[in-house]
Amino acid sequence: MANVTVYSTEGCQYCRLTRGYLSRLGVPFTEVDVGRDKTAAEEMVNLSGQYGVPVTVVDGEVIVGFDVKRFRELFETGGALDVYDMIIIGGGPAGLTAATYASRKMLSVLVLTENIGGQALESWAIENYMGFRLVTGGELMQKFEEKMREEAGITLELDSVTAVREEDEGRFVAETASARRFSGRSVIITSGLRPRWLGLPEENRFIGRGVSICSTCDGPLFAEKTVAVVGGGNYALTTAIEMGGIATEVHLIVRSDLRADEIYRKEYRSIKNIITHKPALVTAIHGETLVQGITITDQETGKETRLAVDGIFLAIGHQPNNGFLDGFVETNDHGEVMIDVNCTTSRPGVFAAGDITEIHGKQVIIAAGEGAKAALEAYQYLSGKH
Repeated sequence: MANVTVYSTEGCQYCRLTRGYLSRLGVPFTEVDVGRDKTAAEEMVNLSGQYGVPVTVVDGEVIVGFDVKRFRELFETGGALDVYDMIIIGGGPAGLTAATYASRKMLSVLVLTENIGGQALESWAIENYMGFRLVTGGELMQKFEEKMREEAGITLELDSVTAVREEDEGRFVAETASARRFSGRSVIITSGLRPRWLGLPEENRFIGRGVSICSTCDGPLFAEKTVAVVGGGNYALTTAIEMGGIATEVHLIVRSDLRADEIYRKEYRSIKNIITHKPALVTAIHGETLVQGITITDQETGKETRLAVDGIFLAIGHQPNNGFLDGFVETNDHGEVMIDVNCTTSRPGVFAAGDITEIHGKQVIIAAGEGAKAALEAYQYLSGKH
């Protein structure tokens, strides 16, 4: 039996997915919370060169992130082609709700997703979801997942969809990064949004080495350090607020003006260790193996300033997670899937819901409602066809 250690933090969804995956396969492992244990955190960084979780060590092999492909190579054997009534691509609020509603209609459902929770996981605090006074995105999505798992007929596969196509009339195939194929009689696209990056040439080599897009996952690793938060919307301000209680100093880099809701601005103004730079852009990242600093450029004067920081949290917006579609359904100029009022796309048998679509409201509660609509419409489609 392999010797497996999982380095994680309490709020990290990908850590929970790693633990759940190993547990489902019956693989024993030792879990180390690097958010609470500074010595263990240093050990993890020395082993992996990463300031990001999860990090899994299997018989000395270091695996960074929730690497489904590598885990499957180590612990699983390949499976045969499955046929489902419905394939749902994406495991955020829309996808999990769609799966639950479809199950209640006695359909066989496959949920293909890289993670459980989607963009909602980035929220430190949600204060406008009905039934909760205050809940974190991770906690709310855990409730969604628990409800989905109560239902019969739902299969969850943690994998990344690389392509989807119609193989013959009324039969669709989804292909994944781990070279598997799944077949279904209908498809609901709920793949949501993916984070935007700075686009700097040196950015890629610092991902996980100081550059992060998940403060709920990696934030605890920067206790008593200096960090930068890039962005001016709600997510940027809530990240700066939370990191203000973890890091020694927080530099908030805002391209133009703050766009966050007043409720977050008020709290942000009360925190003394947040230093705001605006209008400014990050124009360079410095460091050897780990981030050691950034250069910011004033948008009005052109003046460059170098800041010493240990970490950079990006909160500069999102774009549609549509790379696997490749013309499969019609999209608008922004890359969002075009739908009608009933979540129907341009291709019969294919539906879409949530933030991947052209609807304006990118909110958890709206995505959940649209997921329910899409599932019910897909049920009507299948009922008429079969």
